[in-house]
Amino acid sequence: QVQLVESGGGLVQAGGSLRLSCAASRRTFSRYTMGWFHQAPGKEREFVAAISWSGGSTYYADSVKGRFTISRVNAKNTVYLQMNSLKPEDTAVYYCAARTSAVVTGSRFEYDYWGQGTQVTVSS
Repeated sequence: QVQLVESGGGLVQAGGSLRLSCAASRRTFSRYTMGWFHQAPGKEREFVAAISWSGGSTYYADSVKGRFTISRVNAKNTVYLQMNSLKPEDTAVYYCAARTSAVVTGSRFEYDYWGQGTQVTVSS
């Protein structure tokens, strides 16, 4: 089991930036592939970004490429999502997720553990 706790959400104007953090409870954090997803009201949970165990491989949804950056610091059991040039359509609850496989994937069905989410609201 691993517990995930997100932080860093909030209200920001369009064009602004936020950095989300996700702290994991397990010392074996470095063995988990990590992902970020978001879910807007009335919509399904969608993939945003994912990162491999070492951080050497990343994968992004087309909608965030060039604007968002996922990174991790295994010594701190933490994964980050730097979000720049935010748009109103980025408004959603953002979830951190972990999977024990080394394969980096954007499928939410492949992740084993989830955090409670943090709200991001982008005003126009």
